[in-house]
Formats: sequence, structure tokens, C-alpha cells
Amino acid sequence: MPSIFTRILRGEAPASIVHRDTAVAAFLDIAPLSEGHCLVVPLQETAHLADLPPQTLDRLTAVAQKVGSALRAADPTITGLNWLLCDGKDAGQEVFHTHLHVIPRRAGDGLRLGGRPQKTSRADLDAWAERITRKFSECP
Repeated sequence: MPSIFTRILRGEAPASIVHRDTAVAAFLDIAPLSEGHCLVVPLQETAHLADLPPQTLDRLTAVAQKVGSALRAADPTITGLNWLLCDGKDAGQEVFHTHLHVIPRRAGDGLRLGGRPQKTSRADLDAWAERITRKFSECP
């Protein structure tokens, strides 16, 4: 059975898309750890990082870098970013389709990785996607 991310990429499940190209896509996490929390996902479904072709990994990190720049441009209260990639069940991976979290941080946010995700509406996710998308093309 395809992962939820593969279903999103096929248009079979909803997502607030920030970017998509021939190798990867970026969209808002449905259970964000902070506002603007994005996932960067290869179009090719691979369960583990070691299974990902090196050129796809290069693209994944390049897009994550740009998503981070777009997040900062979209919201000046973002003062830091965490990247998180869980590879394997014992590392906390829940969706077995390689993906990189780009998690915005704000001064005093109190966020501790491993914390509980926030409940967020599709409208809020779509609004964030629009803000980030507007800035995405402006970022290096």
C-alpha cells in the first residue's frame, strides 16, 4: 500500500503544497510542531534514506534550504529552524517514505522536539502554504 505521502503526491489526499518539481515536493505538515512546519518529500517512495539516490537527496536538501529561507521571509518572528529526518522505526519514523521536516522556531516558543503536535485546520495550513509559496521563488 502506498504511503500517505505517495497518495498526496498522486493527488489522492489533500495537502497544502509549497513546492513541487521533478524530484521532490514540499508541503505543510498536517500535525505541525510549530506554525509553518513543512515536509520535503521525494516523489520516489523509499522507506529509508540509504535507498534514496544521491541526486535526489541533494535536491531534497536544496529544497529544504529554500523552504527555510521562504519561511523566514514569510514570517519575521521565525528566528531559527530545525531539520529533522527520522530514518527507521527506532529513530521515530512513522511514515515509511523518506521525508525531511523543516520546523520553524521562534524566540521563547518552548518547543521541545518530541513534543506533541498541534491540531491545525486545512484553512490554516493552506494560508501558510500561500505565504511560503509567495516567498519561495524570491529565495536563493
